[in-house]
Amino acid sequence: MRPGLVGWLTGLAMLAGVGYRLWLLGHAAPSTNSDEATMGLAALHIARGEGFPVWFYGQQYMGTLEAYLAAPVFALAGGPSLFGLRLPTLALYVLFLLLSWQLTLRLTGDRWFGLLVVTLLALGSDRVIKNQLIAGGGYPEMNAAGVALALLAVDLASGRPGWRLARWAAWGFLAGLMLWVDPLVLPYVVATGAVLVGFCRRELRGVAGALLGAAAVLGAAPLLLHSLVDGRNPLHAVLAASGANTTVGWADRLHGGLLLGPPLGMGFCAPGQCATWQLWWALALPLLLAVAAATAWRATRRPPASPANPTSPADPTAPDVPAGRAPRVGAAIRLALVLAAVATLGAYTVSSAAGLTPVESSRYLSCLLISLPALLWPVWTAARHGLRSSATDRRGWTLARPVALALLAATLGTAALATWQAAETAPAARAAEARHTELVSTLRQLGVRHVRAGYWTCNRLTFASAERVVCAVVDDTLRPGFDRYPAYRREVDGAAAPAWVAPAGSPLANALDERQRATPGSLDLVTIDGWRIYLSR
Repeated sequence: MRPGLVGWLTGLAMLAGVGYRLWLLGHAAPSTNSDEATMGLAALHIARGEGFPVWFYGQQYMGTLEAYLAAPVFALAGGPSLFGLRLPTLALYVLFLLLSWQLTLRLTGDRWFGLLVVTLLALGSDRVIKNQLIAGGGYPEMNAAGVALALLAVDLASGRPGWRLARWAAWGFLAGLMLWVDPLVLPYVVATGAVLVGFCRRELRGVAGALLGAAAVLGAAPLLLHSLVDGRNPLHAVLAASGANTTVGWADRLHGGLLLGPPLGMGFCAPGQCATWQLWWALALPLLLAVAAATAWRATRRPPASPANPTSPADPTAPDVPAGRAPRVGAAIRLALVLAAVATLGAYTVSSAAGLTPVESSRYLSCLLISLPALLWPVWTAARHGLRSSATDRRGWTLARPVALALLAATLGTAALATWQAAETAPAARAAEARHTELVSTLRQLGVRHVRAGYWTCNRLTFASAERVVCAVVDDTLRPGFDRYPAYRREVDGAAAPAWVAPAGSPLANALDERQRATPGSLDLVTIDGWRIYLSR
């Protein structure tokens, strides 16, 4: 089929989204940090065959899939780099974009609506870009996997012939894999799985169910094996990380979870903040969820079309599915996506993280982008056709149509502005990366092998130097801090005279300056742009 105008426009939107992110990668944006460097160090160890970590270093949850994806890149490139670490996350974004477009077409059959969804997903605010490109664990792969689960569920539940057993295995493997990588995507696993149970109960009682279960165990094998060997429950670590043991008032939770979280997490805010007017999405989202759920539920209750042509008998593994089931399956998947979004939003709101760190923890809502086609489909339908109020005026200009058009325009406009504001931070990120590169080069020129520095400096420095400089963490009072990789601490503690590194003007730099004043001559100071290096005599 020829792509036509809508096809070419969709392709251009996809290229624009990928090109924008490539441009950001060229500017080392968004800025990296020690958590991302920790994943890079895990990838470096895998590439060298020095270790095969199951969990993100220093914790008992969040699988290291990104490290295993980046390890071959490091091996082929001959060493680690930030660009190489983020190439797999960029590929995961491309996969997410393509699968979202395909899912939108399967659910609605509207290619122009598919263009709208692709355009929105091509945009990227600061928070969205961080979720998609930073290899900090879990976020880049969750959205691609969530959409793939929904797409596989559409094919299986609607009785699409061909490769059915392979599709069952793929769904089970992805579900198990995501349980290892990050449980934030669990609502989408449960929701799409419920659709499969509702439409394919008979098929699941046979080979398909056994294959799905075996594939799920295979996908979750790292989690299961590690839990059996160590006797630890990763769920406890996840709850502790979300602040389950911290007391936070409900006013703060509701403010962070329902007011700040949705606009930040779904890409409608400037870097690190939300202007008051940008919070309009928090007010619109509950209405969109309610309307999308009601329309999808109503569509699932409609009787199927006449089953004049059962599923093709050419595939012996395909169930006997009425030809009119596809619209009901599409509606059921839309309902599942809406319910998964509600569960995600609810789980985040009741967590202490929503009240303690609403700006940074809004990343926990990144999976809401999976539900975007289901959320906007009723708005798009109203914008194109209005409300069919009567048989004689089926395309009449009703109040619903201008409201829907305004909502779509506001959504695109707000997301575009947030994207522009995120792009404006790229030069600063590039300059910061250049200063950090100069720091690594200076340490190498000074012959420094071992250093002590703050948490957000240490692993980033070790990764950028490919472990030629090894760092141990200290806090602002010069006491030992949290080392995610204890081997570095042991090596630095055994060194004769480790250096100290601190960002200029930081509390750690002030503490080191105070030590230098208290014991003159104990430290030699080397300053470069943005950094202070203290050499022990």
